[in-house]
Amino acid sequence: MEMDAPIGSNALDVGAQGVVGKPLDRVDGRLKVTGGARYAYEVEQGPKTAYGFVVEASIGKGQIKSMDTGPAERAPGVILVLTYRNAPQQGTGNHHIAHPVLTSPEVLYYGLPIAFVVAETFEEARAAAYLVRVNYERSPGRFALRGGLGQARAPQGGAPPDSAVGDFAGAFAAAPMQLDVTYTTPLQSQAMMEPHATLAMWDGDNLILHTSNQMLNQGRDAVARTLEIPVENVRLISPYIGGGFGSKLWVNADAILAAIAARQLNRPVKTALTRQQIFHVTTHRSDTIQRIRLGTDREGRILAIGHDVFSGNLWSEQTYEGAALQTRTLYAGDNRLTRHRLAPLDIPVASSMRAPGEAVGLLALESAIDELAEKLDLDPIELRIRNEPTQDPEKHIPYSSRHLISCLQEGARRFGWGRRNPKPGQSRDGRWLVGMGVAAATRGNTLQLSKANVRLGPDGSAVVRMAMTDIGTGTYTILTQIAAEMLGLAPQQVRVELGDTSFPQASGSGGSYGAASSGSALFDACNNLRAKLARLAGMDPDSARFGDGRIEAAGQIRQLVDLVGPGGIDADGEIKPGATSTEFSQQSYGAHFAEVGVDIDTGEVRLRRMLGVFTAGRILNEKTARSQAIGGMIFGIGAALEEALILDPRFGCFVNHDLAEYHVPVHADVVDVDAIFLPELDAESNPLKSKGVGELGICGAGASIANAIYNACGVRVRDYPITLDKLISELPTQS
Repeated sequence: MEMDAPIGSNALDVGAQGVVGKPLDRVDGRLKVTGGARYAYEVEQGPKTAYGFVVEASIGKGQIKSMDTGPAERAPGVILVLTYRNAPQQGTGNHHIAHPVLTSPEVLYYGLPIAFVVAETFEEARAAAYLVRVNYERSPGRFALRGGLGQARAPQGGAPPDSAVGDFAGAFAAAPMQLDVTYTTPLQSQAMMEPHATLAMWDGDNLILHTSNQMLNQGRDAVARTLEIPVENVRLISPYIGGGFGSKLWVNADAILAAIAARQLNRPVKTALTRQQIFHVTTHRSDTIQRIRLGTDREGRILAIGHDVFSGNLWSEQTYEGAALQTRTLYAGDNRLTRHRLAPLDIPVASSMRAPGEAVGLLALESAIDELAEKLDLDPIELRIRNEPTQDPEKHIPYSSRHLISCLQEGARRFGWGRRNPKPGQSRDGRWLVGMGVAAATRGNTLQLSKANVRLGPDGSAVVRMAMTDIGTGTYTILTQIAAEMLGLAPQQVRVELGDTSFPQASGSGGSYGAASSGSALFDACNNLRAKLARLAGMDPDSARFGDGRIEAAGQIRQLVDLVGPGGIDADGEIKPGATSTEFSQQSYGAHFAEVGVDIDTGEVRLRRMLGVFTAGRILNEKTARSQAIGGMIFGIGAALEEALILDPRFGCFVNHDLAEYHVPVHADVVDVDAIFLPELDAESNPLKSKGVGELGICGAGASIANAIYNACGVRVRDYPITLDKLISELPTQS
């Protein structure tokens, strides 16, 4: 089916059993906690499996003058050392469509794979890798974003980097109230639990990769292009993924190196990147420099809104951090300007990290809105309400659904916003200065092509298959619920099989569209199966009702097992984005509320409590959705207070390339965090009437903490993360 028109009443609305939406425990939970779920590196392929280890470049830019692999080749257990001298020719392209490795002696960035040592055991491969001796000819490199601003350009491809409506410059200059501020956000790493890993094996000309990848169909295409083989000869398998957050959206060096080595050796090759290697060999989020200009009348109504963003990437890439994208739609205003510029750098590829764009864009925009509210002597919630648009202010089309004001008002009621003292530094709890902050949340909602197959067996159980992935978000569970609801079965009668490109094509997990896209394809497949079963029962498909393993219409009742036959019966389904994706502006929304304490002596910040109130269409599982929202909010805690990938501008390397020094929130940082969802159905979004949840929780979360810090102590920090060294010298003196 194609989403060309809003969805009317359907089987999830009328006659439903109530399975969809329930807080069903994860159907894969027992496998995971007992070790039964096999991740890429845990797949066994017998005693013939060899192990590979990546050798990285130790300079930021230059050429390999000489490489001595002899000691490594003679080391115990070593069976192959791949370099640019013996690697095959490969296809080219940016990191979205190909990932060639070991193609030349040129060093593009620190950590670039320059050799791959394969041995009988992992330990032997690792030990031999340190025996590879390399001499370089260094070249000057451009590593830091600020150093590359002079060469920054408008990126090509993807969403248009610029937008303009009305006369921003004139309206801003004439505005009675003006705010012109610059915020910066740091480099960040996705820091998922499972490292990137691959087991590669060949069956004749056919390649099978057990690999940790979020988007398998896209990955299969990239592998085929890189290795210059037919796409039908490539199969990717990834039923379980231990987190990705964008780092596993694209094929990485582990998959290609393992595939090349396995072909040359004619035996399976397994590899996993170490935690330290992940930081350079895979992708990261770019740092940003964001200038925000807001011009209003004296009542706070926005007359001009401008957002300029600089980010950086490897010179060959066009991916930019779309930090101004949400500014195009979040608030009203007749005169608007957004611009993105990309600085070419000599560091590893920057790409998607959870909630690309909005995650860091709202750190700046929602803090600037708070600054504007103070300048206007206006409550920050009231300022947002006064600038609520009636339609998308740049596209001039209606919103599919928008309940941001409801989120703000309900959150204010639950959080006790009325007790907030608007004057900074006035609330004390012993040595702690206490403050509250608020920020809006929004995340674009999209739909992607997906397909599904569902088969009902003679025993009355259903099997769902698609090349979808579950990166820990609960995909197995919500698809189980959709199939059970649509076919009138108990969840225990449904088995979902995912993570294999031999199954029907699926969107994969990314962009907060995974549940909607895969779930809608399954909805269509189940609808088609319902129609088949109804016709077999001699019933009208439009009036038939399914429940308790039966089909009922016009007083007739038939057991499904009596209709199926010994071979079972199946149906395919498909979802395609259609006219509703262009005729309606689609976003999920929310509001974050935070209370923090700032130590008057040290500047230490402690989150005391946090609440997120969201609307995201139909909630498919209230337990997994809440978990996703809270997880995103915790991401926001890290972005506000801790996370920063530190670049050494002399050498182009990330200094804190491990989880000991790349700081993320731990249990002690997360005391009282809660999330709720308000009722909503979005008929323009997809047949499930749902919206994306996964990345919504991070959007705006960090800004609410930053705003709470200012309310607590009166110090406004515009350079994230907000660490105590940026606060301590500005704190008020004790009295």
